[in-house]
Amino acid sequence: MTEHEAPPKGDSRWADLATAARFFTTAPIPGGHSRLADAAWAFGVIGAGVGALAGLTYAIADGLGLHHLLAAILAVAAAAVLTGALHEDGLADAADALGVRGDRECRLAAMRESGVGAYGVLALVLVTLGRVGAIAAIADPLAVLGALLAAGAVSRAALVPIMQAQSPARTDGLAAGAGQPSANGATIAVAIAAILAVIGTGPLTAIAGLIVAGLAAYGIAHLARRLLGGHTGDVLGAVQQISELVFLMAVSAIL
Repeated sequence: MTEHEAPPKGDSRWADLATAARFFTTAPIPGGHSRLADAAWAFGVIGAGVGALAGLTYAIADGLGLHHLLAAILAVAAAAVLTGALHEDGLADAADALGVRGDRECRLAAMRESGVGAYGVLALVLVTLGRVGAIAAIADPLAVLGALLAAGAVSRAALVPIMQAQSPARTDGLAAGAGQPSANGATIAVAIAAILAVIGTGPLTAIAGLIVAGLAAYGIAHLARRLLGGHTGDVLGAVQQISELVFLMAVSAIL
């Protein structure tokens, strides 16, 4: 193949999956390419994998006789280990930035500080407790597996429309370096996540979860645009965490 020939489509899809997996997880996966936005369609697929691992962790803990609450804690911990707490870190930084008083530059500066402030700690504690509580409330291992698979897919696919429609708040940093996904890539990402949500939780529950997760993602993105002038990698981390939380809450309320 010459340097001007496009790679086979199958190779391109595998490269996209490898790129998304290398970004969203700590797994030592070879291959991929440099532009994260080109792999945006696969975000939900990788998210489903992370959710499935968390669901399997819950099922094993439940099978060993642990209480639902302890099994839920282990499930959340397993997901955090697999992702290197990538999204939790973003949630904490975004909460500190959006909560601080001052202008746009003050908020962006707060987001880049290495320490975690009161808003960040509070956001981490509340969101983590909410996820654990929702998983424990679902209780049944098979239902938990489906809910975590669906929530993982939907919450990561929710990042793609924001990246596609909204400009980064800074000209440097993760969000700017990731690039802008195509409209087609955003559509495919959302479609895949919707299908996985239906598979994991059933049509009616999936619709409810998709609605609340979409509203949460839109609300955070709108707030970031108003206060920061656009999104950042930390804002996207917050979107993932809050979207996953509200999706799991919707499932726990319906089941």
